[in-house]
Amino acid sequence: MSENKYVSDVKFIHHDHEVVFNYLSDFSNIAKYLSEDLLSAVTDKIPQVNIKNFQSDKDCCRFDIGGIGHAELRIVERTPFTTIKIVGQGSLPLELKLWIQLLPVAANETKLRLTLHAEMGMMIKMMVGNKLEKGIDQLADVLAMLPYQ
Repeated sequence: MSENKYVSDVKFIHHDHEVVFNYLSDFSNIAKYLSEDLLSAVTDKIPQVNIKNFQSDKDCCRFDIGGIGHAELRIVERTPFTTIKIVGQGSLPLELKLWIQLLPVAANETKLRLTLHAEMGMMIKMMVGNKLEKGIDQLADVLAMLPYQ
C-alpha cells in the first residue's frame, strides 16, 4: 500500500475563523445536513456508495457503506482555530487522514484548505484515485457554503 495526498483548492468562508473552527470541530453540527434524502442522492450519483445508519456525536461519525463495510471518522486533534485532524477507521480497504486547515484573512473572512492522506493498494487507487481528487474539492466547496452560526 502507498500513501497518496490530495489537496483541495483554497476556499473562502465569509465568517470569523473561530466560529468556523468551533462549528467544524463538532461532528454533530455536520449531521444536521446529512438527511436520508441527501444520502439517497449520493447513492443515486455513485451507486457503489450506499450510505446507511449514519450516526454522529461531537468527536465521531459512523456509517455503513453498502458492499464495503463499516466506516468511522474520528477527530483526533484540534489545534484551536487553525487545524482539525480526522482519521478514518473501520473496515474500509483504505486508511484516511483528513486535515482541515483554517487561516484568518480578516474579521469575517477565513481561508479553508483540506488535505487528505489516503493509504491504499494499487487496485483501490485505480478505482477511486480520480474520485478522491474531485471529491476533496467538492467537500471543500460544501464546507465553504455551510451556514456557520
